[in-house]
Amino acid sequence: MHLSGRIKIQLALFTTISVVAGLLMIFGYIRLPATWFGVGHYTVTVQLPRAGGLYEGGNVTYRGTEVGRVTDVYLTDTGVAAKLSLRSDVAIPADLEAQVHSVSAIGEQYVALLPHSGNPPLLRNGDVIPASRTRVPPDISSLLDAANTGLLAIPRDNLKTVIDESYTAVQGLGPDISRLVKGSTQLAIDARANLEPLTALIDQSRPVLDSQGDTADAITGWAAHLATITHELKTSDASVAGFIEKGGPAADQARQLIERLQPTLPLLLANLVSLSNVAITYQPALEQLLVLLPEGTADFQAGALANMNNPTKFKGQFLDFKLNFNLPQPCTTGFLPAQQMRSAVYEDAPERTPDALYCRIPQDSPITGVRGARNLPCLGRPGKRAPTVAMCESDEPYVPLNDGYNWKGDPNGTLSGQGIPQPPPGSPPAGPPPPIAAAEYDPATGSYIGPDGHVYTQADLAQSAPKERTWQTMLMPPN
Repeated sequence: MHLSGRIKIQLALFTTISVVAGLLMIFGYIRLPATWFGVGHYTVTVQLPRAGGLYEGGNVTYRGTEVGRVTDVYLTDTGVAAKLSLRSDVAIPADLEAQVHSVSAIGEQYVALLPHSGNPPLLRNGDVIPASRTRVPPDISSLLDAANTGLLAIPRDNLKTVIDESYTAVQGLGPDISRLVKGSTQLAIDARANLEPLTALIDQSRPVLDSQGDTADAITGWAAHLATITHELKTSDASVAGFIEKGGPAADQARQLIERLQPTLPLLLANLVSLSNVAITYQPALEQLLVLLPEGTADFQAGALANMNNPTKFKGQFLDFKLNFNLPQPCTTGFLPAQQMRSAVYEDAPERTPDALYCRIPQDSPITGVRGARNLPCLGRPGKRAPTVAMCESDEPYVPLNDGYNWKGDPNGTLSGQGIPQPPPGSPPAGPPPPIAAAEYDPATGSYIGPDGHVYTQADLAQSAPKERTWQTMLMPPN
């Protein structure tokens, strides 16, 4: 028989398509290599208390994805065992549970592998999942008996009423129910597409749920307060409506007022913010001041009242002033040395030293009183006294320089270690030191030398003045 070239080409194409289709059937659908020789698969045995409807050829899933088949189900001395053929390219942790589920109400059981965590070790060929880590669905006959018993316990008339009312409730809602079913189906599809984040969310939701349980009392109180607020809003409905109606114009007027007060008001508010921060820091001291102020005012008023029983011509309060100079002596410990003390005649503002200058003697020293920066109370640390905020906020203790009887420090430098400024080489010699801010006068003539070196005469200070001058009259302005 003679075949034309066209027929030969057609036969060759048909043979090729048949071979490819057969190979796809063998390796893709039937999977003969995996079925006969176990290529790309490994076997795991699952021990079950009963079969639960599981059959040979059922699916095996891991996190909702098919990873193998049930190759055999057989009886054992303690129950039932099922052999699972699992894919080698899927890493499945050994710490898991094997549960038998049904795809639908008519059966189609499959094995679901549910891991406790994703950590190693992994399942290997020949591993056995014990019955303590397996679950099977309840027997369908028991479920039907229980459902039948439950239905018999419901009065027939009441059951008929429920069915009639259910029909009335869903009558005409077919499109809405259809949309609900479609939305649920799409939600399930999206959940399966995002299975890993969804399972991670479920695993990590326990701390959040525990926190809600731990704060149940607070949530109950919040709900009660919310109910109180809503009740008050309902009671004051007219006031709330008036506030909503007039709130807009009032806010517009407030805005216009603020615009007219610019830029004074923003600057004032900014200063008030700074003042509020200071007030918050010194809140305990302000509270104590407010507590003592009424009592101090009452004591002052009681002392200022006229004393009618006073036998002298002075019916008011007696005041006795005593001027004690250098008692106690001034504290010099912790300040600049004498070589760096500035005269009071200077009117410039030099740079401050980086270190804090204060009387650094013991806090309970008998040399001087308790006043001074060293005994300032730390408002944030009750019971602690320190001269600076940084020392108050730290655990650094206060350390005095000496007992207060003599000056302590380097006479050629400040506390910060800076030396006295020296003139550059080649400069002319420095002039005499600036004069001190005090001058002695001659009581006989009233003459004295001022800080500028000139001689001045104050006639009313001389001994020949017509009226004796006292220190009180020296403090009073002329005339």
